[in-house]
Amino acid sequence: MSETKDYSLLSGLTLAYVGDAIYEVYIRDFLIRSGQTRPNQMHRLATHYVSAKAQHFLIEQMIEQDLLTEEEQMIYKRGRNAKSRTSAKNTSIFIYRASTGFEALMGYLHLTDQKIRLEELIEWSIKTIGEKDEK
Repeated sequence: MSETKDYSLLSGLTLAYVGDAIYEVYIRDFLIRSGQTRPNQMHRLATHYVSAKAQHFLIEQMIEQDLLTEEEQMIYKRGRNAKSRTSAKNTSIFIYRASTGFEALMGYLHLTDQKIRLEELIEWSIKTIGEKDEK
């Protein structure tokens, strides 16, 4: 059952569902490799990277710095514009939707086996949040 699937046809919310998990695993991996081993501390630190506000900030920076290809921008917009039944917790719907677009992009890159590009954007994200937190 190894049929090729066109993941570009998936809904933005489906892509975001996968992207949320993938991005979180990379962040957890980064934290553990950075020497964090206490679960409560890791969870608190992870929110600097995986919160809706952080993801909104990151995608805005990616767009502002012209880091995304046309295709990546299209996938981001599909996720951002998707109508979700869940509502934003502790943030505006605008920020929540932008973060959904960020997650959709991560999910798309993962599902289409664009691992190098996925890791480039995640490494950039980690560095960018680190620089933001230092200010």
